[in-house]
Amino acid sequence: EVQLVESGGGLVQPGGSLRLSCVASGFTFSADAMGWVRQAPGKELEWVSRIGNVAKHTYYADSVKGRFTISRDNANHMLYLQLNSLKTEDTAMYFCARVGSGARLLQRGLGTQVTVSS
Repeated sequence: EVQLVESGGGLVQPGGSLRLSCVASGFTFSADAMGWVRQAPGKELEWVSRIGNVAKHTYYADSVKGRFTISRDNANHMLYLQLNSLKTEDTAMYFCARVGSGARLLQRGLGTQVTVSS
């Protein structure tokens, strides 16, 4: 059974930072691209970032480029997202995602809430 468990969300002031973590199990982690998606209240799910299976290639949404950094630790089946210079518009539920061919979302976890507010 595939499991993706996120942690690290919270309440932070604008300009602050958070580090999201995801522990994966139930599949060959090092074989798959991974990513993060988010969903804000009343909005559709959107890709935030993706990373290839050996971390050679990364993708970032224009809205987070230069502020967020995705990384992975294949030995420990971990995926990370460093969020810096957070803005109120980054407020959303963030989900760890297993990525299929063509950047298709295969599975996602239950999510961790990020709230950016003063």
